[in-house]
Amino acid sequence: MKKIINIILPCFMVFFTSCEDDFIDLTPLASITEDVYFSEPIHYEQNANSFYRQMIAFRPTGGSNIADFMDYGTDLTSYTEGTQQDYGRGVVSLQQVDSYWNNAYSYIRANNVLLKRAEGYAGDVNDIKEYIAIAKFFRAWNYYFLVQRYGGVPLITKVLDTDSEELKSPRNSRYEVVAQVLKDLEEAIVDLPLEQNIGTDNKGKLSKWAAMAFKGRVLLYEATWMKYVQTSTDGDGVSMGAGSAGYNASNVDTYLQEAVSVLKTVMDQGGYELWNYNSLLDNKSSFYLFNLEDGGSNPAGLDKSTNKEFILYNKYDFDLYKGNTGLTHGARGRLQPSRKMMDMFLCLDGKTINDSPLFKGYVKTSDEYQNRDYRMRAYFADYDTYEVPVDGSIVLNQQLSTGYYNQKFCTYNYGEYRQTKEESADYPQIRLAAVYLMYAEALVELNGSLTDTQMSESINKVKARAGLPAISNSSLIANGMNIKDEIRRERTIELYAENSRYVDLKRWGLAEEVLGEPIAGAVIEGTDYENNAALYNPSSYQFGEISVATGSGTLKAVQLDAVSNRNFSRTNYLHPLPTLQVGQTEVLQNPGY
Repeated sequence: MKKIINIILPCFMVFFTSCEDDFIDLTPLASITEDVYFSEPIHYEQNANSFYRQMIAFRPTGGSNIADFMDYGTDLTSYTEGTQQDYGRGVVSLQQVDSYWNNAYSYIRANNVLLKRAEGYAGDVNDIKEYIAIAKFFRAWNYYFLVQRYGGVPLITKVLDTDSEELKSPRNSRYEVVAQVLKDLEEAIVDLPLEQNIGTDNKGKLSKWAAMAFKGRVLLYEATWMKYVQTSTDGDGVSMGAGSAGYNASNVDTYLQEAVSVLKTVMDQGGYELWNYNSLLDNKSSFYLFNLEDGGSNPAGLDKSTNKEFILYNKYDFDLYKGNTGLTHGARGRLQPSRKMMDMFLCLDGKTINDSPLFKGYVKTSDEYQNRDYRMRAYFADYDTYEVPVDGSIVLNQQLSTGYYNQKFCTYNYGEYRQTKEESADYPQIRLAAVYLMYAEALVELNGSLTDTQMSESINKVKARAGLPAISNSSLIANGMNIKDEIRRERTIELYAENSRYVDLKRWGLAEEVLGEPIAGAVIEGTDYENNAALYNPSSYQFGEISVATGSGTLKAVQLDAVSNRNFSRTNYLHPLPTLQVGQTEVLQNPGY
């Protein structure tokens, strides 16, 4: 019996025509069989183009929501009501059906269909090898997503029928799944084009460098997970027997060495550049990069053609394919930074607020913004004026107010610009700044240190855009710092709200410790807020105040979430499998659920 496949023909991320219908979603061609459809290279190309929608981004698809992956509810943000925010508290509910599980396997089946049809392709396989590579890349992408969320999962690399035995098979170990991810990426890299050979009309298509950067991410993730988490989350139900079967400690260094190699290749050969227009944008490149659309999206008139930092990204267009997500509204309120996040930014002399004479304290609203890392003002300025908040302008009178604004991922000139232009900035899945930081981290995890040259070609480039001085081994010693902590600080700040914090805390084995801390907001003691009813209503905060370490010593700050509410544990490193999947197959539930 012929199987029927629903082929979606969007030109997502690829501008094949100027027709809106071709850019967005065409009606699935349910009446076309695979035998007929997969007969020409254009069919493989169109099918491969649909895979770009498998990445979770601004435009919701299939029940996915970017809000679930912007680090809401971590130690870096305020606590607000909502399911994803509860995750940082260790509150995870069993679900009968999980759209993220179902979506991933639906996507993997689509990847497998293309690969299966390619095996019987009657023409010259060279005409479709790029599309085969894209299918392998996205199969790797989807399995990596599953490993991060659930650990070991059933590994399916062929097209199944409704009665296939594999539908009831037990879980493969995370080590088997990661091995398949790396194998798919290795094979995909060979047949993907160089970014330099992708024409302007096709920008956003998958390149060799994007696949290599993603491979570097997978290698670093798995190496650090094995190093710091080890087998503590493996549990039962893996196909190789005991929960830790397949764990090989020697792979830690092997993976780190390969991560260094592939990331260095991307850095040296990819042709990417950090988007640094500080001289034109009042040192706020880190704000405008994330709302870059046409020339009206920033005061300097820069558009997306100037962005050579994004390596893998979801491409949007406010004429052909809008972001359609109301991002500014959500990001303003739900990404308010915590006390911890605000105090993490260094001063412009490269020292912490505890050690730098440049730190101005907290007395007035504007004080702590002075002489700080440019990203602090770029992320957390007043989203109406795009400047440091005016003293006395922020009133602490509701539980959800940290005392700070967020404007990362918020549209510039929201009141006027978005009235005619919906938010359609591209969403970065991997960008050059992240590659620099992954490279530096892989080196320090491998060797315990970086040379000054290695710092200069990686972390110092990110620091330079932030207005910070370069670090070296001697400067770190002089300032009582160490390179591992500085890399982790840079990741925290640079990748804020980019689906990094939860992932990092877990793979470093720190999540239960860090996410168990209370969440604080604005400093009250010794500031303009103290005993000032016009600016601060203590009764609005149900958890009262808490003494916290600050750059000016131990001071009282508003408490946004109490330690008694925060019970993240090693169990929560993985999400529970959907109970329907567990009940109908030989797959066993993750430990602790």
